[in-house]
Amino acid sequence: MPPRARAAWTRTLGQLALVLAAALAFGLLLGQVWPALMLAALGVVAWHYWRLRRVLARLTSRQRQPVASGEGVWNELERQLRANQEAMRARKRRLIAMLRAYRAVAAALPDAVVVVERNSQRVQWFNEAATALLGLRYPHDIGQPMGERLRTLRISHWLASGRNAEPLLDAPSPTSADIRLNLRLIPYSESLWLVVARDVTKMMRLEQVRRDFVANVSHELRTPLTVVHGYLDMLDPEEHPEWAPMLAEMQLQSQRMTQLVEDLLTLSRLEAQEGIDSETVSMGSMLSTLRREAEALSQGRHLVTVEDAAGVDLIGSTKELHSAFSNLVSNAVRYTPAGGSIAIRLDRDGGGAAVSVRDSGYGIPAAHLPRITERFYRVSTSRSRESGGTGLGLAIVKHVLNLHHARLEIASEVGRGSIFSCHFDADRVQPREGANPGALP
Repeated sequence: MPPRARAAWTRTLGQLALVLAAALAFGLLLGQVWPALMLAALGVVAWHYWRLRRVLARLTSRQRQPVASGEGVWNELERQLRANQEAMRARKRRLIAMLRAYRAVAAALPDAVVVVERNSQRVQWFNEAATALLGLRYPHDIGQPMGERLRTLRISHWLASGRNAEPLLDAPSPTSADIRLNLRLIPYSESLWLVVARDVTKMMRLEQVRRDFVANVSHELRTPLTVVHGYLDMLDPEEHPEWAPMLAEMQLQSQRMTQLVEDLLTLSRLEAQEGIDSETVSMGSMLSTLRREAEALSQGRHLVTVEDAAGVDLIGSTKELHSAFSNLVSNAVRYTPAGGSIAIRLDRDGGGAAVSVRDSGYGIPAAHLPRITERFYRVSTSRSRESGGTGLGLAIVKHVLNLHHARLEIASEVGRGSIFSCHFDADRVQPREGANPGALP
């Protein structure tokens, strides 16, 4: 107990003892000791109850406690209650100031921010940007279902996905079809979710300009490269032996440049596509083709094995899937030293399927894995140049899989090799007639 409270308690007990002593003396004087003590005790109890009632009345009416000037225990209690009230009021003022600051920050954000109730999907709050980008109006839309208010976006099913909702990367704004939005759903509590909409119109325009530029430049480079390559083929190294090393290097770089242009055109075509053909992709023939390509690239330097452990076919574009799988196989051959092994395998993946390419090559450091599918990103520049890669193979793989709603998983360990797995959902898989899973001959 603090010294001040202890002193107040001692003083109150002393006052009680003095009252009882005075009552005892008065009772002895009148010859009525017990009645005098009883009346004194009742008076003390009544006084204490009166003080207690006054304190309770002030607390229940939320009145501010007055500054106590006495020295008794009740005065000390009132001082402590007043101190607690002042501390609570100061804490409340700080919390209100912080809340106002946070709301001001959210209101000043250029992105639309909407707080949505999880179960009912009703709008609880939104900032000013949500009016410009999503067309929400205050206070009319507070408490309204967000799916109905943004009916043009058709996001009810997206909101129902909750934590599994993928970002909507290119959605038209309800206020203007010229505004493109990127929507993300962030579950930040058990009952409330956050919908963030960002204006990506300028970014999409710049991306389109980049795509057009790459496609146009790549297309224009085709003709001069064809001419250069043709003239190089006409030059006979046997007529000028001293030119042989230069001609060989020029032909190699010309072929590499031609492959780079073709990959750029492929990427531009894939980026411009919004959908793919839904045809049956014969995986038996696909695996046999991949084995022949791997053996042709390897030229006997690697052990190539192919196994069909699923006995299913895929639904999609045969041309695009062959392009993706072929890039994985050619990368495995390029980055695996002579004497290594390359395994191509088709497996079931739950209700779906997975095509994996495993190699015993150099491996990829973990720091490079998040960026390995970026165009022109290289783990080792010198090794990539030696192998003749363009740096676009994995970018093509990623775009092909995105069109098929599939995903690429990469597992790698330096010095032990890598595994590139293409995972397809169940709606992209169908049973193969007369399937006989096992190693292909």
